[in-house]
Amino acid sequence: MDVWRFVVALAVLCSTGCTTLPNGHRWGEDVTIAPGWERVRASAVSAATDPWVWAPLAGAAVTQVDHWDQRISNWARRKTPVFGSEANATTWSGNLRSASVAADAVTVLLTPSGEFGTSWVLDKVKGYAVDLVAATVAVESTTGIKDIAPRTRPNDSGKDSFPSGHAATSSSYTRLATLNLDDIDLSDTTRGALDAGLQVINFGTAWARVEGGWHYPSDTLVSIAIGNFCGMFFNDAFLGLDTNRAKVAFAPLPRGGELTWQLRFN
Repeated sequence: MDVWRFVVALAVLCSTGCTTLPNGHRWGEDVTIAPGWERVRASAVSAATDPWVWAPLAGAAVTQVDHWDQRISNWARRKTPVFGSEANATTWSGNLRSASVAADAVTVLLTPSGEFGTSWVLDKVKGYAVDLVAATVAVESTTGIKDIAPRTRPNDSGKDSFPSGHAATSSSYTRLATLNLDDIDLSDTTRGALDAGLQVINFGTAWARVEGGWHYPSDTLVSIAIGNFCGMFFNDAFLGLDTNRAKVAFAPLPRGGELTWQLRFN
């Protein structure tokens, strides 16, 4: 699992992007701190109903059945099937988290912002500032939850197990990187491979925290939801980009539920 080689490959493969966005604007050009209530509301609803937000939350709920949360944690620490030891898992969790930060930075640099110059630099700074705020809110949210919902870590090292700051950081940055890829001209095969690689980093970070004994599975799943929500919300609300994308949503019904797929066109 050579994550740094993946980051380099990401930079090389994305270098074929066009110079501006399809609407003729530069990525980062339309960043705003006052997007308006309607856009904020729509971005919040879209993020909350995104599968990358509600599915991890549903998974966290499932782990509470029959003590699966603790049973999976105990098995992961005992077998360490991926990283070989708790110490290696701990090291990898930090490396993978750093790789997610690097991957987002690479995609920011390679988004289409026109020719290099003062405007290019300013647009990149503004756009990356949105990413930094999104990740910071995700991490600070986990810190706040830790204070009001203390949970002893599996390795008994403290009462700040729930949720995971590492997983929130990785999920926010990998989601932002994925969204940035949407604005880069890539083939479907390349885009799919890069998206898959980003999710390996995302879930690899989360599983490393479980295997290392620092968190239960539900801790990391909730953090994945938090990170994805913050990444998607801030990207859609403050970057000023077109956000026409497919969306899958689930609505509970009295005798089951309804799964819908929506795709909006201009």
